[in-house]
Amino acid sequence: MIFLYSFLFCGFVCLIGQIILDNTKLTPGHVTSLFVVIGAFLDSFGLYDKFIKWFGAGTLVPITSFGHSLIHGALAKADDAGFLGLLAGMFNLTSSGIVSAMVFGFILTLIFKAKD
Repeated sequence: MIFLYSFLFCGFVCLIGQIILDNTKLTPGHVTSLFVVIGAFLDSFGLYDKFIKWFGAGTLVPITSFGHSLIHGALAKADDAGFLGLLAGMFNLTSSGIVSAMVFGFILTLIFKAKD
C-alpha cells in the first residue's frame, strides 16, 4: 500500500506543477523554485517529516524534498554550532546530490551535443 501512496504523492506534486505551468505565465524555473520553498516551509513546521512517514519514499523524489533537505540539515547543525552551523548545515545533506549533478552533467555534455 505504501507504493500506491508514494505514487499518488509524486503524482499530486506533478499535477500541481502542471496546473501552475498551464494556467500561469510562470516558467519551469519559477515552479521549481516555488516547490523548493514549499518543501522548506513544510519542513520548518515539521510537516514534511509527517509526509515522509505517511507516503514513504515518494516524498523524497520530487523537488520539494530538496527544500526539506536544506532546512532539515540547517536546523540540525544550528543546534550544535549556532548561526555558522545554520549556514554550513544546509549543505550537509545536499552536497552529494549537488556534486553528482554537476559531475554527471559535465560528463553528459562531453558525450552529447546540444541542439540549438
